Amino acid sequence: MRRATAILDDYGIADLTMRRLARELDIAPSALYWHFANKQQLLGAVADHVLDPLAETDCRDVPWQQRVDFLCSALRNALLSHKDGAELVSASFASGQTSHMITVLDRLAEAAVTSGLGAVPAALAARSIVYYVLGYVADEQSRLQWDSAGALEEGQSFLSDGAALTDPTAQFGFGVRLLVDGIDQLAHQSSPIS
Repeated sequence: MRRATAILDDYGIADLTMRRLARELDIAPSALYWHFANKQQLLGAVADHVLDPLAETDCRDVPWQQRVDFLCSALRNALLSHKDGAELVSASFASGQTSHMITVLDRLAEAAVTSGLGAVPAALAARSIVYYVLGYVADEQSRLQWDSAGALEEGQSFLSDGAALTDPTAQFGFGVRLLVDGIDQLAHQSSPIS
């Protein structure tokens, strides 16, 4: 996993192929198929490796709002720590190749149930939160790459002084707060969704 993650960090998801990894490991590509049936399984394993720090954390002893905030921040940090992290995890999540994202969903759903939501709306809330984090970080990473390449015009980068909101962490936190407040509102409305 270390070598595959290094390829991801150095070259991006497009260059993380079975052939490239085999060449880097100085083995025949067929040897990798003993461990991974296809590229999707390889990407899923790398995605789980990226999410390892998140899977090992437990924050059930704090209020549900703080759990959601903590999980969102930890997921964002894990994704940002690797080039194309959001794209990798999103693709692996969509193809059912990452077990750690299921753990994240379960923890977010548990937090939403604690808020007072029923199981089904809590599961929907968890997915909405995950989609927000993946989408936000995918955009953030794209903009960082464009900005580092100098491809954005003056004022176009969210990192520039001319941008209205220059703090991506504050922007991200605002979105999480909206989601948490929405969950709280749904949990306490007179006719709850079940």
